Amino acid sequence: MRLLTQATFLRAIGRSRSPKAGTGVLSTAEGLPFFLQAEALNPFITEELAQSTTPIFFREKSGKRSVGYDAKLLPLVAEVYLKLRDACHEEGNPVPRQYEHIVRTCDAVTRGLARVGIVALIDEVTGYQEVRDRQALQAILDQYLQREFAAWAKRFPDDFYKQIFRLRQWEWRGMKVNRPQVVAHYTKDIVYARLAPGILKELEGRNPKDEKGTRKARHHQFLTEDVGHPALAQHLYAVIGLMRLSDSWSQFMTMLNRAYPKRGETLELPLFTGEVES
Repeated sequence: MRLLTQATFLRAIGRSRSPKAGTGVLSTAEGLPFFLQAEALNPFITEELAQSTTPIFFREKSGKRSVGYDAKLLPLVAEVYLKLRDACHEEGNPVPRQYEHIVRTCDAVTRGLARVGIVALIDEVTGYQEVRDRQALQAILDQYLQREFAAWAKRFPDDFYKQIFRLRQWEWRGMKVNRPQVVAHYTKDIVYARLAPGILKELEGRNPKDEKGTRKARHHQFLTEDVGHPALAQHLYAVIGLMRLSDSWSQFMTMLNRAYPKRGETLELPLFTGEVES
């Protein structure tokens, strides 16, 4: 649940930040908060709305006791004022003067929320959107990665490297010959950076280089058996298929970027060298 303080709620619909004397939050008519007590609004207040207007008391970080409302109530209250406007227009009457600015504000609120939901809007304003994004990313990482690396097993088909050599126009002398260090970057760029959001960054953190520039394990040893390894295998065979269809490295990279763009990146990073990751 997202809360709007009473002052914020009132400001959002164009009302005074505090109720008039004698009409505070605890003084309600038929269980309704003071901003819905006007007799002109009664025909437009549904039973569902009336039941959802219970104030919520809480303490702010400073310890101050405060009162607010469920944020999802805001568009419902705005709709009440817009229904009042529509009813006035249908009868050929102007909106009562005391409600004109409230109606204009509620119309703007409704239009804004048509583009961005109330929960998303509050999360964005308060910064909670970043927290929610991190939680979603962590859920993905938990599916793909395990905390400790597993025993090594062959995961990259020989043809993956053979196709790299062909497209780079290098002489292929088999798997027993050490590959150029730049192949390590190709592996990260072609595979891990496109496997799932945040995977490469997380792997680099869990499996860092030591002072000699080596890692304690291969990146793929951190992938989970039920999600990570199947996703890796599927991605590799798709990539190898694109390689076989390509006549040059540039053609392959163009097709790869179109079919499997980097997760969470918008710019292509320059090449750098490193050790082989597979």
